[in-house]
Amino acid sequence: MTATEALFGVGVSNAIGVAAGLAPGSVPGVLRLAARADRDGLDLFSVSDHPYAGGRFDAYAAVGVALGGTSRISGLVNVSNLPSRPAPMLARTVTSLSALTGGRIVLGLGAGGLWDDIVRLGVPRLDPAAAVRALEESVTLIRALSGGGPPVTFEGEFHRVDALEPAPVAAPRIWTGSVGPKSLAVTGRVADGWIPGHAADWLSARYRESRPVIDAAAHAVGRRAADIATVFNFPGVITPRPLAATRDRDGRWVGGSAGQWVEELAGAVREFGAAGFIHFPVGDASAEDQLGRWASEVVPAVRERLAA
Repeated sequence: MTATEALFGVGVSNAIGVAAGLAPGSVPGVLRLAARADRDGLDLFSVSDHPYAGGRFDAYAAVGVALGGTSRISGLVNVSNLPSRPAPMLARTVTSLSALTGGRIVLGLGAGGLWDDIVRLGVPRLDPAAAVRALEESVTLIRALSGGGPPVTFEGEFHRVDALEPAPVAAPRIWTGSVGPKSLAVTGRVADGWIPGHAADWLSARYRESRPVIDAAAHAVGRRAADIATVFNFPGVITPRPLAATRDRDGRWVGGSAGQWVEELAGAVREFGAAGFIHFPVGDASAEDQLGRWASEVVPAVRERLAA
């Protein structure tokens, strides 16, 4: 991916209407904001995946309906709660969404983090090492069950399928939310992209320490590290006027004016190879207002700067 091909997305809440304070019959925010992001020319919208939370729409139901009401934007579950979504069924879900939308889906995958919540779904608890092995096995199986070919028989540690027909549709891009060294190495071996955990950005110690692990694992299996995109979840507020400081004392981005965002993001692409940004409004900032500023003031100016 070249600098001028950087992706720009927005994170939207998949809170159910009543929980979000919407009147009965109102269009849920996830649908309204995804449709606006599509009209405004963004590349991607994302929703979180917490299937144990009753106050949220199922992530893939929300993404599927939102994609049906849009024409060009892609959807991402950021990131799929893999322990609760068996790989063969997840393969069917994402290849179906790809076929139905002309390829407008990205598969985000996470090994699972909030295990006390996850096991309440009746899912067996995995220790961290096993969860990482399950992540890598799942990527292998999802790819095997995509793109046509002969029936697949797979005997893995966590999944077994017998003479299962692959979907004729290719698997979408796979981005992980890897955090630890072992899962970062999985990203380097088998994934197409990485979303740094805890909204870490390119100036963080997490990024500096983690990206080399991905690159080394990629090289070890004959892959080009440059082919593995880094896409940042990037929270912050877009203000009418410049802020005196755009980062806090810990070095985390807090936001600033559109011009300050443009300088920061263009620099991240050119100096650190950032492949994309998913903006999340913070604090009391209105999601509608922040999406408008992001899509009309920040993103076009960054694109213009990168193309110059």
